[in-house]
Amino acid sequence: MLDPFLAPLAGGVLIGLASGGLYLLAGEIAGITGITRSALIGPARGWQAAFIAGLLAAGLAAAWAKGPALVAGIEQTSLPVMVLAGLLVGLGTDIGNGCTSGHGVCGLSRLSRRSLAAVAVFMAAAAATVYLVRHGGLL
Repeated sequence: MLDPFLAPLAGGVLIGLASGGLYLLAGEIAGITGITRSALIGPARGWQAAFIAGLLAAGLAAAWAKGPALVAGIEQTSLPVMVLAGLLVGLGTDIGNGCTSGHGVCGLSRLSRRSLAAVAVFMAAAAATVYLVRHGGLL
């Protein structure tokens, strides 16, 4: 079994390398929202579909492996709750004009004040949501 800190550390390193590589090699920000939007409604340049396919393949591989370091309790969540959560995240990224990867990984590393504000807001919203779900009897 993997050390409980090794898998998240490796994942963070891989995310950093992938987003840095995309920026250095293609001049593109690894914001999942923008990449998805370009892949679905254009202007797509081919690599967006490959990027999304890689994300989906990684998620499927983690679900298949079912290692405790890879799947963080998602099997305990009902499908309606996951669908609602996905829709709320999508709405939030549209309203905030960006996502955790675009603002949190790429924006903060570029010292963007806009990204710092966005990350502060979505992390506070996430903390409040976790508190309400665990202690407020929601869902």
